[in-house]
Amino acid sequence: MEKVLELIKENKLIQARNQLKDMNVVDIAQLLDETSQEKMLIIFRILPKDISADVFSYLSSEQQRYIIESITDKEIKTIIDELFFDDTIDFLEELPANVVKKVIKHTDENTRALINQFLKYPENSAGSIMTIEYVDLKKEMTVKAALEHIKKTAIDKETINTCYVMDKNRRLEGVLSIRQLILNDEDTIIKDIMDTNVIYVHTLEDQEYVADTFRKYDFISMPVVDNENRLVGIITIDDIVDIIEQENTEDFQKMAAMAPSEEEYLKTNVFSLAKHRVVWLLVLMISATFTGNIIRKFDEVLQSVVVLAAFIPMLMDTGGNAGSQSSTLIIRGLALGEIETKDVFKVIWKELRVSLVVGIVLALVNFLRIYYLEKTDIYISLAICISLFFTVILAKVVGGILPIVAKKVKLDPAIMASPLITTIVDALALLIYFSAATTLLGL
Repeated sequence: MEKVLELIKENKLIQARNQLKDMNVVDIAQLLDETSQEKMLIIFRILPKDISADVFSYLSSEQQRYIIESITDKEIKTIIDELFFDDTIDFLEELPANVVKKVIKHTDENTRALINQFLKYPENSAGSIMTIEYVDLKKEMTVKAALEHIKKTAIDKETINTCYVMDKNRRLEGVLSIRQLILNDEDTIIKDIMDTNVIYVHTLEDQEYVADTFRKYDFISMPVVDNENRLVGIITIDDIVDIIEQENTEDFQKMAAMAPSEEEYLKTNVFSLAKHRVVWLLVLMISATFTGNIIRKFDEVLQSVVVLAAFIPMLMDTGGNAGSQSSTLIIRGLALGEIETKDVFKVIWKELRVSLVVGIVLALVNFLRIYYLEKTDIYISLAICISLFFTVILAKVVGGILPIVAKKVKLDPAIMASPLITTIVDALALLIYFSAATTLLGL
């Protein structure tokens, strides 16, 4: 990359072009990402036509927009002609309307109609991420005819690993792999070897469901049909990998009590970052006032036995950590389909048993530390350890239940992650603590 930049700096563009021809398109896209806009445009323009479209599909939406606004109409047409259809839709979705019009005017009428149709699909639906570049066959074909058809048409297809068999009305009837075609005799009829038990998704299915289906069946591509079971496109594994990354990032952000954002951290301005964080922080801050109210309610207890205040942080932290452990496991289980909402009682029973073991261990270790090492009064030690025991039980059960409840009411389970669980458990831990101290100490 440094050599390419040096050649461009010295205005040796032919040598730079020759260097770029031998590089992977992903590496070239990374090179463009690390250079200034002016140099990026120079490098992009010296790329061979058969490489430039592939590189363009790997660029960020900001870079794509800059290039489209900077190059000629002829260059735009070359890119659109070379791009796979799903990549075209992906980058058009990120562009403002005036730039989209500039791009679309360089396409033929049929392509323009298809683009407009795809742009109307709901965001994050199967229809919005599919491609129309697939291999279609007829069930009456022989293997020989099918292979000849693939050789003629497959150059523009995104994948030929799986072929799709349709009737005259384009209804999906079966699938077969290129392996099956190669391994069967030339005279074999397609309908005799195709698999009619086809797994497919509808155009309006959510992309997260599509990703789960890919993972479940280990697919590398999947057909997409409309309401009349007509094949309208396919989704390939490269798009699903991007979706899985996007969904995981979104879940991590929600679990950290932030509004989801697809923008890169270093490219996002301070006010946008603050906007994504401040709402949840306000909610958590206001909800934390319940904890303060509980402490004020038991103010006399704290004044009578001041040492109780010293153990509040330990009790609240342990409860929050215990709840976060459970919620993280359940959220992940829900995301992978290992846990369903109907399993709520199984989760409660399991978390209850886990919490009993964990609670006993933590309470015993804590009692030995407080009573024998710190020489704290026996009744205060008991109050602290009993509170810890029941706090752990409550925290783990609550942490296990809340994500399932969230999914049941059509919310993202990731919302019920560490910050929210901790806030809820803190209030419950204090109620248990002061109640136990009041009872045992006779306050």
